[in-house]
Amino acid sequence: MTVFPALSAPGLPRVQLPVADPAFIQNPYPLLTELREGQPAFLDPHLNRVVLTRHAGISAVLRDRRFGRSALHRYSRDELGWPPPDPAQAQFDAFNGNHMLDSEPPKHTRLRSLVGLAFTPRRVERLQPRIEAILARQLRGLGAGGAFDLVADYAEPLPVTVIAELLGVPPEHRAMLRPWSAAIVRLYEPSAGPQAQADAERAVQDFSALLRDLGGQRRRQPQDDLITALVQAEQAGDRLSEQELIDTCILLLNAGHEASVNGLAAGVLALLRQPEHWDALVAAAPHEDSLPIFRRATEELLRFDTPLPMFERIVLEPLELHGAALYPGDRVSLLYASGNRDPRRFDQPGALNLNRDPNPHLTFGLGIHYCLGAPLARLELALSLRALCRTLPGLRLANADEPGQYTGGFVIRGLARLDVVTA
Repeated sequence: MTVFPALSAPGLPRVQLPVADPAFIQNPYPLLTELREGQPAFLDPHLNRVVLTRHAGISAVLRDRRFGRSALHRYSRDELGWPPPDPAQAQFDAFNGNHMLDSEPPKHTRLRSLVGLAFTPRRVERLQPRIEAILARQLRGLGAGGAFDLVADYAEPLPVTVIAELLGVPPEHRAMLRPWSAAIVRLYEPSAGPQAQADAERAVQDFSALLRDLGGQRRRQPQDDLITALVQAEQAGDRLSEQELIDTCILLLNAGHEASVNGLAAGVLALLRQPEHWDALVAAAPHEDSLPIFRRATEELLRFDTPLPMFERIVLEPLELHGAALYPGDRVSLLYASGNRDPRRFDQPGALNLNRDPNPHLTFGLGIHYCLGAPLARLELALSLRALCRTLPGLRLANADEPGQYTGGFVIRGLARLDVVTA
């Protein structure tokens, strides 16, 4: 049995990213600029991974099949030098190892093909009237008291409601979807501890139990929802197993609204910090043909303040990266937030340009793992922003000097609260 060497990368500079530092989470861009301009790659000894900072390098890795989201389809843990699985997060690990985001071909190809039969762009576009109706309900009376929390009162409820309606989760169960998702994604943070581990494990168990029940119901009584479509999806006689159905639905919940919640809140914060951009969108919002304007603005907001700043790939075969010898099992972190502000790819990357075109940001990834839920996230964000501009055109920050309050994560970075007022 071949045991691959531990990651050392002696030719790379050593830098420790302060991923748990609240000041860095609040505003990572000065340090990211310094790192990007100083070195395209470095070794973080604390995270035990190589980190890439520039758009070209990140893009190349995302498209390179020598890197993947998993290595266990090729090698054993002993070969990779990985410790045995932690029994305290057995449910989470089982979920993480089964869904398509952390799978590689041929499993990934099969799962994505089956899920793609149900999660089609046409089905997403058909959601527009339902999304607009949800928005109208949410906005009714919002801001009547003058001040409110944009995250809790607007950004969070919409994606949860949309993905719940899309999946077919009954209203009485929807209150738990956001807490379950928040608990699960918290375990992706390098700083996650035992409590986060226990919370994620319980969330996977509880959500799985609900989906197992709903999947059984849809097999007996099909409905017009995504769970039914996933149950019925078939290709050459192949269908999703019960566990694959469960893991796919959990993934769609997490991926389907984390980027939307964090992207909308961060986007509104960026606009309100530069009110001339907010006012330009307010002027466009009443027009029926304004959605393309808001779609283009959404792309820029997702680039400007990336809701998923750092993603990971695992080395699948021996290779050299920036002069460093890497082996299977080594991890490479991709700083999307840095690549999205790389002046080698974007003109004036630190400036907000709502008309930027083209806008090749990295927020939804590239290659075979490009985000399946990107069309839904884009539609939700554009419609949410337009509805907010139409309904509350005088929106302003409650305290322009007060920085946003963040949740404390960097892999998935989002505002915990954003106090705003209506004029």
